[in-house]
Amino acid sequence: MLPQLTDIEARIIGCLMEKSITTPDQYPLTLNALTNACNQKSAREPVLTLKPMDVQRACRALKDRSLLHIEENFKNGVQKYKQRLCNTQFNDLKFTRAGFAIVTLLLLRGAQTPGELRARAGRLHEFADNEAVSAAADELIDTEDSADSIIIRLPRTPGRKEAELMHQFCGAIDVDAYVARHGSARSSGSSADLERIRALEARVAELEAENAELKELLADAP
Repeated sequence: MLPQLTDIEARIIGCLMEKSITTPDQYPLTLNALTNACNQKSAREPVLTLKPMDVQRACRALKDRSLLHIEENFKNGVQKYKQRLCNTQFNDLKFTRAGFAIVTLLLLRGAQTPGELRARAGRLHEFADNEAVSAAADELIDTEDSADSIIIRLPRTPGRKEAELMHQFCGAIDVDAYVARHGSARSSGSSADLERIRALEARVAELEAENAELKELLADAP
């Protein structure tokens, strides 16, 4: 049975997974750093405007389910947060570096094609090609029980060159509803042109995220 997360909890876990790889010197994260990560305007979809109290409340709920650890510094009163959803001794979910990258990106940005995941995964994991993304995704797909599958492969919608992948930590995906919601919106334009645009958007978002992290590091520097 997969752990079930709210949208805010999924964003928090995704941010903690991301920062554990991209900025390990700053991990675990303080409440302020975690809130900023959740509200990033780049590499996030949708963009959120959470308040620290919202993040703190969700973190406590995650801690109660052993999906997050809170480090207490009793000298300065600062709390720091670390994810326990996967790859720790406290849970059963163990991902490869490739799988970790895919799940992180899906938690942060929702459904994406292998091409989009490859373009956005640079700081988390280098995929040789789109086939490498699909192969890593296959390891996370339960072909016998789709309801309990970590991720699923959605039907390809009009205007998309590839089928999208999506996690199920926020509940089983209603495939029919997803196709009805997204099919008509992507029916115009050629697949090749749309994929090129999405790849460029992904790369721009990647660069913006790197720039935002550099600014945070400079701001925290003594």
